[in-house]
Amino acid sequence: MNREYLRWHSPRLHREMELLVFGHAGAKVLMFPTRDGRFWEYERIGLVASLAHKLEAGQLQLYCIEGLATETFYGVDRHPADRIHRHQAFEDYILHEVLPLMAARNGHDCTIVHGCSLGAFQAASLVFRHPHLFRKLVAFSGRYDLTLKVEAFGDLLDGYYDNAVYFHTPTHFLPGLHHGWQLDKLREVEIVMTIGNADPFLDNNHYLSRLLSDKQVGHQLHVWDGRAHRASAWRKMAALYI
Repeated sequence: MNREYLRWHSPRLHREMELLVFGHAGAKVLMFPTRDGRFWEYERIGLVASLAHKLEAGQLQLYCIEGLATETFYGVDRHPADRIHRHQAFEDYILHEVLPLMAARNGHDCTIVHGCSLGAFQAASLVFRHPHLFRKLVAFSGRYDLTLKVEAFGDLLDGYYDNAVYFHTPTHFLPGLHHGWQLDKLREVEIVMTIGNADPFLDNNHYLSRLLSDKQVGHQLHVWDGRAHRASAWRKMAALYI
């Protein structure tokens, strides 16, 4: 299996950024790690190995990036306004550095976005905001409202709210989409979400599913038994849904 390490200085983030590429051809998959994960997380937990047959067959090519959780939503030393603004800069890095790199290296017309946990939120926020750029979203164990308090999970913006929070939070801005190109393009994206029936964000996933249905956006919500917020479940999900 092809494996490449890439690193460059991002002019948008003003820091070095790293990523791993797996595979040599096929649909491109942009991979967001979990809160505690790095660009090598999905290799370490075996998720890449679960897709080995598709990678070796040239069906998929993975681009595993940094998630910058401690500089954005988990940057507890930063003011909440700085957290969301750093996330905006991170989105610009994806749009103007990572996606052009992927396009230059691989001319396949399908780009998939995937993430687990916080990565699922980042993936969904990106796709829902820029649906014209993507063909498929695959989100595992996501919380799609980071201001939501559930069990031990608190509001990651500490009560702060502005337009940037609104427009980057899928369950906040989706109700306001009534027509236009963004909603039309979103209806063309294949959307797959998974959650465990004992996971803390089950209700939030059902709520997002209802919002999508209300907007006539086709999608799949797969509810697994028990707590599915773990690597062993994600490996099985990846083999089925990516």
